[in-house]
Amino acid sequence: MLNKLTNEFSLVSFVSYIREGLTKMDLLKGKKIVVMGVANKKSIAWGCAQAIEALGGQVVLTYQNDRMKKSLDRFVSEDTLMVECDVAEDSNVEKAFKEIHEQVGKIDGVIHAIAYADQETLQNGVINTKKAGFNLAEDVSAYSFISVSREAAKIMNEQGSILTLTYMGSTYAIPNYNMMGIAKASLESAMRYLAAELGQQGITVNALSAGAVRTLAVTGVKGHNELLKTSESLTTDGKSVSKQEIGNTAAFLMSEFATGITGDVIYVDKGVHLFNR
Repeated sequence: MLNKLTNEFSLVSFVSYIREGLTKMDLLKGKKIVVMGVANKKSIAWGCAQAIEALGGQVVLTYQNDRMKKSLDRFVSEDTLMVECDVAEDSNVEKAFKEIHEQVGKIDGVIHAIAYADQETLQNGVINTKKAGFNLAEDVSAYSFISVSREAAKIMNEQGSILTLTYMGSTYAIPNYNMMGIAKASLESAMRYLAAELGQQGITVNALSAGAVRTLAVTGVKGHNELLKTSESLTTDGKSVSKQEIGNTAAFLMSEFATGITGDVIYVDKGVHLFNR
């Protein structure tokens, strides 16, 4: 009995030691991670950037245009490298990653948190989607991940990681998510093919399916308040997932502890996806 208690105590002590160590250690020390898609402090991408920096990583931010840069200047530290990158054109993506390479050398990861659909396309149902709206949503939300991955892979260290953000509207017909759900399905498919191809370079590619949180992006969804309430009610503990929790998982996927994970959709929604089958 004494030996059993001693073993159990040792195991508890070991787990506590590891947990404490992981919170204090520089898990991403020396890693240079590009984070794309920070719009404001409420952005999931900003939660990812904060988690990376908290674990010792260097964050490089990209922004779409001067207006977005002015927004970032209000809360991003002066020593953070920011590079303009409007993913609407391949040449812009190529130019941005060349500049990043010139500034910091090779990188270790990229977090792609970029998606867009115009208001008419997003709110008027899939049946009313016009070709232009369809193409725009697919171009910005899904194709951009391919162009970003292509350029990032050129300047990425071995055992690098590429991550995109998705949502379970890719699999389920979430009310009012409409065209964005179709674009997310395309994004996840692209992720799997990219994982298969870039694995030969030692690069992992994954998607993080975040739970519904109050961001600028979600306010564009018709009835978003109801969506947020429903999502919260379906979590296993009755509390919405936080941007910090999402960011922590993204940071883990950027680390060397996650090199065995690729081509996968990682759910960080406190179990909401369990109740939507």
